[in-house]
Amino acid sequence: MDELSLFSRIGRTISLEKGQSLIWEGDQSLIVANIVSGLFKLTTSLDDGREQIIGIAYPADFVGRPFGTTNEYTVTALTDARLCVFSRTDFDRFAPDHPEMEHKLLQKTLDELDRARRWMLLLGRKSAPEKVATFLLEMSQKLAGSGCDTADKQLNEFELPFGRQQVADILGLTIETVSRQLTQMKNSNLIDLPDRRHVNILEPERLAQISSAQTAV
Repeated sequence: MDELSLFSRIGRTISLEKGQSLIWEGDQSLIVANIVSGLFKLTTSLDDGREQIIGIAYPADFVGRPFGTTNEYTVTALTDARLCVFSRTDFDRFAPDHPEMEHKLLQKTLDELDRARRWMLLLGRKSAPEKVATFLLEMSQKLAGSGCDTADKQLNEFELPFGRQQVADILGLTIETVSRQLTQMKNSNLIDLPDRRHVNILEPERLAQISSAQTAV
């Protein structure tokens, strides 16, 4: 039996509805989880009580704090979701005896660190057009062609799993700004928006240029 099969035997599958939280910031770290389907927001509380989104977790991502004692952020479902959940103590005992799995976990941790750095850049330094373009490209890479319900779609065609208000909250923008940027990108033939959730990226290279350095749309 391979390590992945052995690993799955120590976990249990659970379902969460949109809006439910799995892990709370500041609580003792008791579980870790692998996301099977759905999206999650990672949030932290500011001193004045406001919520700050610090990242998005996608299918195949791990959430939780293995080898740690306290959760550093709250993990809340943005969509209906399924996860494979593991006791942290079981996970901590399993990983050292299975170096290949431990290596994969380390790689995921480094990927998460890179993503966190990109997220800081996105929220702190990018303009509204850059933020929306970056968001669309990341959604394309993470959602298009992943999972059985999107296997027959082209890479740059996907359904947004949440509405524009949530996109605005994620990007630190107003819903009016998000809608305006999407409309401008559609009018410039960068994207097509058959409805409020479906996105078709027509010019991924031009969109990538916008995401990295503001260009007139």
